[in-house]
Amino acid sequence: MTDTLRPAEPATAEETGDGRHKLKRSIGVVGGTLLTLSCVTPASTLFVVVPDLFGTLGTATALTIAIGSLLCIAVAFCYAELGTLIPSAGGEYAMVSTLAGRLTGWLVFVLSLLVVMIVPPVIAMGTADYLAPLVHLDPALTGAGVMLLATLAGLLDLRANAWITGVFLVLEVIAAAVVAVLGFSHAHRGVGSLVSMEVAGAHGGTDPVTALLVVSGLAIALFVTQGFSTAVYLSEELEHPRRDVARTVLATLAISTVIILVPVAAITMGATDLGELTGGDLSAMVTAWSNTAVGTFVSLCVALAIVNAGIVMVIQNSRVLFASARDKAWPTPVNTLLSRLGRFGSPWVATLAVGVPGALFCFVDLDTLYGVTGVSVTGMYLLVAIAALRGRRDSHRHLPAWRMPLWPAVPVLLIAVLGYVLVQQDPAYLLWTGGITAVATLYWALYLRPRRDTHWLVSLPDDTEA
Repeated sequence: MTDTLRPAEPATAEETGDGRHKLKRSIGVVGGTLLTLSCVTPASTLFVVVPDLFGTLGTATALTIAIGSLLCIAVAFCYAELGTLIPSAGGEYAMVSTLAGRLTGWLVFVLSLLVVMIVPPVIAMGTADYLAPLVHLDPALTGAGVMLLATLAGLLDLRANAWITGVFLVLEVIAAAVVAVLGFSHAHRGVGSLVSMEVAGAHGGTDPVTALLVVSGLAIALFVTQGFSTAVYLSEELEHPRRDVARTVLATLAISTVIILVPVAAITMGATDLGELTGGDLSAMVTAWSNTAVGTFVSLCVALAIVNAGIVMVIQNSRVLFASARDKAWPTPVNTLLSRLGRFGSPWVATLAVGVPGALFCFVDLDTLYGVTGVSVTGMYLLVAIAALRGRRDSHRHLPAWRMPLWPAVPVLLIAVLGYVLVQQDPAYLLWTGGITAVATLYWALYLRPRRDTHWLVSLPDDTEA
């Protein structure tokens, strides 16, 4: 097993037999797990995304995240099986294209591209709030700066980034643990409050949280632990993808759920009243439970966690663009640029193509980014579940891969639930995502399909030893 302590070897731009570039296998399960956990970025999700859920779901937030995590177990089963069956840096689109057809794979690619372009700036914009104890900064400018810093780090060797993200990950887990301990030790309500389904209303009143509101919130709850899919994107750089992809996907989901859900329960029980919980000012709560020094420490840990998330997300997302160029998704000059590897073995042009637009997205309305991301993640999971139904047909039936339990019941149930969650989302966000998907379908019909012999040729690495 390779781990992050082994000295780095000089990276080279390797090519497959047909001249296509391939990524260098340079990390083992330890490095892959650190990178994947860092992409979930539990602390930054807890402090940046969860407060918005508290604002709409109140005491039902923990319950909603718990339901979302249960759904994600089924999603993780699909990813683990398909990721070991088809280990490609293309992630979802490579899996779905191979099993459910090239058009379906293209639509998954578009949805995944929306997610990978939007999620990093969404997280990065939270940095300013947690640097506030030291300095007051503009959220958009600070988020853009974090994205550019993450882009520079993403150009480095992958094992070097595993070291960086590993250190940051330790700090954010400590921050989450501090919040959990403080919240439980200052509990103002019992465990029953976690299912009391209340949110602060207007004029100091209390409003009930309906089941429909919980269902609507599941799209964001799915996004809370979404980063476990990073293991699939890194499958071409894991030394033993047939084995380690499934291990990393499932372990990461379990660990990240605990790191996020336990502090959420503690915050729900520790908030002095419903208004404070719904307000979602977690830094103020931590300071009130302890003192200014502890509050500042936690805030700085969260700020570092956000930087950590940015680094790992840029790494992951650049691999998606790299794989799409290698698979001829774009006009030839664009494919040539995006598939270039730098001296550290990283796809440097693809890294810049992800990081720089991400910095610009920091100036877009945050609610719109959240809404489009929730719809895109739900739609992407839905199509992956459909592909999982086809993963044991014909020639794929006997290929070496991790196999999920309770197939086909798991993907069938997942398709039904995700379809229902999807139709309950805000029509505006459905229209935004649907419009982008429609434009992408036109690109497929007018450009890719007429060139089907030379473009969008989804490939797999030829060295996927177990």
